[in-house]
Amino acid sequence: MTETVDPEEPQSPVEAGFWPACVRSIRRLFRPRRHVSTAANVAVPRLRHRSQGTAAGIEYHDLVQTAGLAPARVCCTDYCRERVEIQTVKDIGEFLANHRPAWSQVRWIQVEGLQDSGVIRSLAEKYQLHPLAIEDALDAGARPKVEDYPGTGDLPGRLFVVARTAHFSEGKLLAEQISFFLGRNTLLTFQQDPSPSVTEVCRRIESPRSRLRENDVSFLLYSLLDAIVDRFFPILEEFSERLEAAEDEVLSRPQMQSLQAMHGIKRELVLVRRAAWPMRELVAQLQRERHECLSEITQTYFRDVYDHCVQILDLIETYREIASAVTETYVSVVSNRTNDIMKVLTVIGTIFIPLTFLAGVYGMNMPIPENQWPESYPLFWLICLIVAGYMLWRFRRRGWL
Repeated sequence: MTETVDPEEPQSPVEAGFWPACVRSIRRLFRPRRHVSTAANVAVPRLRHRSQGTAAGIEYHDLVQTAGLAPARVCCTDYCRERVEIQTVKDIGEFLANHRPAWSQVRWIQVEGLQDSGVIRSLAEKYQLHPLAIEDALDAGARPKVEDYPGTGDLPGRLFVVARTAHFSEGKLLAEQISFFLGRNTLLTFQQDPSPSVTEVCRRIESPRSRLRENDVSFLLYSLLDAIVDRFFPILEEFSERLEAAEDEVLSRPQMQSLQAMHGIKRELVLVRRAAWPMRELVAQLQRERHECLSEITQTYFRDVYDHCVQILDLIETYREIASAVTETYVSVVSNRTNDIMKVLTVIGTIFIPLTFLAGVYGMNMPIPENQWPESYPLFWLICLIVAGYMLWRFRRRGWL
């Protein structure tokens, strides 16, 4: 049997030759190593496409339950001005078989976990969700947008909204997506993981004095979008503190870690901008266009959300400029420090040029003066000190020191 030997890794110098093995060892020693920067915890976004020839949308029969996946958590909240009832759905079939209570003015169904196709199919069939909207709701990388699906015949009108926000998890900046299906009295939300924005709105509904209890279901959509948008402000505050710390570090003690930290901040700001920029367009469209499921009061409140989106984008652009300025400052500080070091070394080398010449001439293989005249050795040092002192004085007078 013939053994295969890796040409890059010979078994011994005798088999491949001593000198070729030495050459390969030297090449491996000086081979550049790949360096993966850990300054940024944000992956480069990728554009994902469907397979060619695939029909648009996801039909109900395509939602097939896969065994072994964690079931989705479904929570239903019914409320009106006087009463609120929150229940965790155990059996989705039994839950959908019962209609909304007569006293309930708004029904909010929350779905956490997009891997449970059985639950999603049951809800899609019950509320007749559009296949295109289902596809976008299950796509974790969908762009924030608003889609109007008007009612035709027995099919009720729906307003489909995709929103995105960002949050820090274990030091990493992650983006999360929440999809909304708005009807006349019902709101369905789909998300992969629990969201602090949704939890905050749930607590507000439980308060008897909450304004949510006095308005329709579209006001609930406004409250959720407002909470999602407001989640950007703590993130930007975190960026502000990190930029201030990085700027102080760059001005006091610039290091390579400072540059890596700035690179990480710039990449994270790009992720926040990719989530916040479409949110402004989304809110502007909700504020501008009329829909049968949106009340005039809710559209008035969307003005405040739009102002928050504008402020967030202004802060993002400001922080991006500050990050670029701090990066340029780092380069300037490092360059100036290098110039100062080179200046000192140049001055030292310039001073020792005449001293080296004098020492070379004095120490040549010829009769040494101090053998005949003992005072010549101290005189030599005196001349060297005078020359060095004169050169230092001239450098200082010209402003080189």
